[in-house]
Amino acid sequence: MSSGTRRMKTKNKKKEGLGWMEWIRGWACVFHEFLFQRFMSSHLPNPLPLPPLSHLTCIVTGSTSGIGRETARQLAEAGAHVVMAVRNTKAAHDLIQQWQRDWSAKGLPLNIEAMELDLLSLDSVVNFSNAWNARLAPLHVLINNAGIFVMGEEQKFSKDGYEHHMQVNHLAPALLSLLLLPSLNRASPSRIINVNSVMHYVGFVDPDDMNVVSGRRKFSSLVGYSGSKLAQVMFSNVLFKRLPLESRISVVCLSPGIVLTNVARDLPRSVQVQYALIPYFIFSPQEGCRSSLFSATDAQIPEHCEKLKTGDKPICTFISQDCKHTKPSEEAQSLETANRVWEKTVEMIGLPLDALERLIQGQEMFLELDLSIKHILKDEGSVSGNSFSQLAEAGAHVVMAVRNMKAANALIQQWRTKWSASGTGHPLNITIDQLYSTYT
Repeated sequence: MSSGTRRMKTKNKKKEGLGWMEWIRGWACVFHEFLFQRFMSSHLPNPLPLPPLSHLTCIVTGSTSGIGRETARQLAEAGAHVVMAVRNTKAAHDLIQQWQRDWSAKGLPLNIEAMELDLLSLDSVVNFSNAWNARLAPLHVLINNAGIFVMGEEQKFSKDGYEHHMQVNHLAPALLSLLLLPSLNRASPSRIINVNSVMHYVGFVDPDDMNVVSGRRKFSSLVGYSGSKLAQVMFSNVLFKRLPLESRISVVCLSPGIVLTNVARDLPRSVQVQYALIPYFIFSPQEGCRSSLFSATDAQIPEHCEKLKTGDKPICTFISQDCKHTKPSEEAQSLETANRVWEKTVEMIGLPLDALERLIQGQEMFLELDLSIKHILKDEGSVSGNSFSQLAEAGAHVVMAVRNMKAANALIQQWRTKWSASGTGHPLNITIDQLYSTYT
């Protein structure tokens, strides 16, 4: 075999994990942050002072505990309109009442509300996005804060069929960010803030095996968590690159540092004890939220993002735990892999390519299909239509954006026959819009 052939085979060989040097460098970054984060952040006040924010509307996911809770509270106290996007709305409302009582003596009430969002359900992400976009209100800051790191348990999958870490930490926030682009464009300049982790430095993503089920790699919580965080950075890099410069939407990933949050609830008991023994090194949620608040409010972020966007190798801004601009891992900067992660992510969340392009270009879109489009597109013979028929029965003009025109027409005929037999007055006002997607 010639040396040229050997080089070609080596070049084309699929990467199956981090190399030893990458792995060592990655863990060196993790331990460096753990040991020195308090020293490196000693210049930051706690809490971080914020300017008046009454002009901002902010959505914060996972905001009933930990970093998200502190982020939401401090943004609201600075005057922002804050939407707590949470799974447990009762807990959120209890917090809001508590904060309102605490704040009542200081003047105006806090402008804060709660909306239901379960990141383990892509349907929930779609429902949340549709509900928010229907307000036709601007969204200045989306903070994708919610995340999970479940140690000591077997691999679990959501009802959508995706590994829990990958769905909660990457897929669902990616879908949420894309679907909220109309509202973010309406508020331009605006920001998408992804609360990431230094653990992405030890992560690896195989775009062909994002669920880690092929057997090529053994699954562990660490593999799931670090891989999902790396996927988020890669996806953010491509999103940042593809958004038009004139959209003025900044995309930022950040590390909050090593923080004592409710993630620790899922750690083995022995690890929880170690957490309790080393409080000097670990940030409190109030300290950990500083990089989130900085990323959401610092006036120089848009200018910095614009410079990165026009550079030779556009990657999104990455903010360290000490609120300084830094770079993500070398693996995260691989645009070839990032593009493959982008394509696979779009496939997994089920967003049609033509709809995706329209969202990125800033077009107003109301996909009143319940964006169970994941199921619509994966099976040409099936169209999930309960949401369509219910909207039409309520009197709405519903546009079904589908590829399978035959299946959609059959469903409409079925609904109209059933609706006519019910004796209700108005006819169903449903039309079809063909999606010319190359999505498979």
